[in-house]
Amino acid sequence: MSPTMVEPNGLDIMCLNKYCHSSSSSSSSEQDKKIFSKLRLSLSGEYPRKNAEFLSGQYGTNLLLIGAALMLAIAHHGPSVKEEHLLSFVTCLMILQLFWMMWYILVRDRQKNTRTDKDVHATTCWIRGGLTLLALLSLIMDAFRIGYFVGYQSCVSAVLGVYPVIHATHTIAQVHFLWFHIKDVIKSFETFERFGVIHAVFTNLLLWCNGVMSEAEHFLNNHKRRLSALGYGNHTIVHSEPHCNCTTSTCSMFSSSLYFLYPFNIEYHIFVSAMLFVMWKNIGRTIDISSNRKRLATKTKSLNVGPILGLLALASTIGILVVYITHVEESLKTRQSAISMFYIYSIVMLVFMCSAGASGLLIFRADHVPLDTTKNPSRQLDTELLFGSSIGSWLMSWCSIVAVLGTNSSPPYRWTNLVYSLLIVLEKYIQNLFIIESLYRQQEDGELDDPELPAAPEIFSVTSSMAPPYNGIINRAYETPDRACVTIENEQEEIGQGYRCPRKPSEVPLPVGNKVEEPPNIKRQILKNIAVFLLMCNISLWILPAFGCRPQYDNGLEQETFGFSIWTTVLNFAIPLNLFYRMHSVASLFEVFRRV
Repeated sequence: MSPTMVEPNGLDIMCLNKYCHSSSSSSSSEQDKKIFSKLRLSLSGEYPRKNAEFLSGQYGTNLLLIGAALMLAIAHHGPSVKEEHLLSFVTCLMILQLFWMMWYILVRDRQKNTRTDKDVHATTCWIRGGLTLLALLSLIMDAFRIGYFVGYQSCVSAVLGVYPVIHATHTIAQVHFLWFHIKDVIKSFETFERFGVIHAVFTNLLLWCNGVMSEAEHFLNNHKRRLSALGYGNHTIVHSEPHCNCTTSTCSMFSSSLYFLYPFNIEYHIFVSAMLFVMWKNIGRTIDISSNRKRLATKTKSLNVGPILGLLALASTIGILVVYITHVEESLKTRQSAISMFYIYSIVMLVFMCSAGASGLLIFRADHVPLDTTKNPSRQLDTELLFGSSIGSWLMSWCSIVAVLGTNSSPPYRWTNLVYSLLIVLEKYIQNLFIIESLYRQQEDGELDDPELPAAPEIFSVTSSMAPPYNGIINRAYETPDRACVTIENEQEEIGQGYRCPRKPSEVPLPVGNKVEEPPNIKRQILKNIAVFLLMCNISLWILPAFGCRPQYDNGLEQETFGFSIWTTVLNFAIPLNLFYRMHSVASLFEVFRRV
């Protein structure tokens, strides 16, 4: 029996061999335990942070799909699912959102002594002001709904009276939330708050879908009525009026006025959902202080051409809208002339918009300024929304191009429809590039801190101008020559000697309180005029379809090629996206105007 070699410290050297099973199995089991404990800790620590976003996103998506299923059932006009069921579901969602907003505000009020991080890029004061105006118009619409319910309360469901009351309360509370909490970067109760914010996002999306469906049904019924009057078949028109008499004399006024307020209510809810989505993306985010600063709003000079041309386009748009609405209801010849007038006017405007956007892109290409690549969820969402909402009008345009090239009929507006559709595609290409490049360019004149954030002096910066004065021993070996020169100058002044440091021309101090008049920047002036002109043109192109000027319903070319049901489905999908694109472009172009 061979002796076993043992080290003085008692370690069995033979057991270091790979054939020694007892020690290797024990060490491997210990390693497995360590790996398992690390995995368990990792799952318990990382699971809420990494997967709450995914889980809450699924929750919100299913909320939207439930609402969409109810809307599809209502669109069928069957006896099983009615509008009251959808309104009851949406009312419950709004009540839940109200409870969550109350919870959030109370928690923040109890934590008011702790500093809350804010994302200064999440929104601006003028966007919140615009949403407040849209909210006021939504409240007027709720008042009309309440008046409509009072007139027909004997034969309609009580849900039609409860819904506008809850919606008005929801609107007021939500506007307060947008003004005081939308920039918050949530760091406490992250998992719960993710579900609360995403619930608010999809509640507003569902309210947007409900408004879009009601408005689309209204326009479709008007279109069917015009077709029947002109002898193009007998279409079934769904009447949604209650089966009883109104007890007041204002029911018809309330009913007809609702459809003029729907566009504002629709835009309000889609913009709020976008802002809340940015807040949802910011939950748990670590803010980079160096990039979390507002850009300077540059000075406005020589702003003449852009506003004048934009006001001219806006005034012409109102005239075109009035003429179109009054003439499209008349004889076939008058109807065709109204459609031709719309296409000619739109072609002229789109040509000017393409030229303005291309000129702005050329100026950007000539001015080599690096792009800002810092993380910014709000700017990233702007880019994605511009592209996503462009799909609607691109789909309409390519369907129109196919219909014009494939049809056998030849109305007077056939080829103007083709030119108009091609220009729509080109104009969105150019405008999207112009907006995105403007938003991603670094600003040359520095940045401005958000007034809502406390100013943090650069205490630990070696280049700080706020460093305290030296009252003790100064080691000049650690000073730069300029700093040493300044110190010597101060000491000589204290003892009455007139020593002066040599200064560069750019370092000569300017008198405090007097602003230096900057030389006019021609490129900046041109870009500001372009931004204002494009902004007002987008308002014009939003007004036309929002208030009834929709030749895609009336020209007949696409309906002849694709059929009535397919083409109306395309329009019900594309027109709401196009309306949102125009209003979102207005907001983006105003931001371009401020930054450029």
